[in-house]
Amino acid sequence: MGFFVTVYTVVVAQRFLELALARRNARHILAAGGREVGAEHYKYIVTLHVLFLVSLLAEGLLHEGRTAPWWAWTFSVFALAQGLRYWCIVSLGKRWNTRIYILPGSEPVRRGPYRFLRHPNYLVVSIELLVLPLTFSAVVTAVVFSLANFWLLWRVRIPTEERAVYDRP
Repeated sequence: MGFFVTVYTVVVAQRFLELALARRNARHILAAGGREVGAEHYKYIVTLHVLFLVSLLAEGLLHEGRTAPWWAWTFSVFALAQGLRYWCIVSLGKRWNTRIYILPGSEPVRRGPYRFLRHPNYLVVSIELLVLPLTFSAVVTAVVFSLANFWLLWRVRIPTEERAVYDRP
């Protein structure tokens, strides 16, 4: 149970720290003349992530915090994804955010993992929504939230960001 509680607590703390960083970065972009795009769907992203954390906690406790037989593999993938997450955050600098902000006159970032993928942070989120629950045998959480995230990213979030970042005049 201790490993589950520790990992869960670290992930929740990480999310709160990322939200604080996002607020600080938003103030910077807005002060530089930036604007938010896609605000109407942000509440769905927040809801998905909050419900994921609640579901992970519930299903993890249901399994008494025990790790799955394959936990070393899934947790290793989760840890590697965290490395990619921080590479994304560092590469975007003050432009990293949980929301979509556009800074007029700026080009899309093409350094770090953005040299290879247009949306590496969404890959990170997709990986963690799958492998973190599987680390603790929370299969229902892994499947339900991976599918919901896939739909939200591919039908709403990525098209909105693509239009805002790549299709602007």
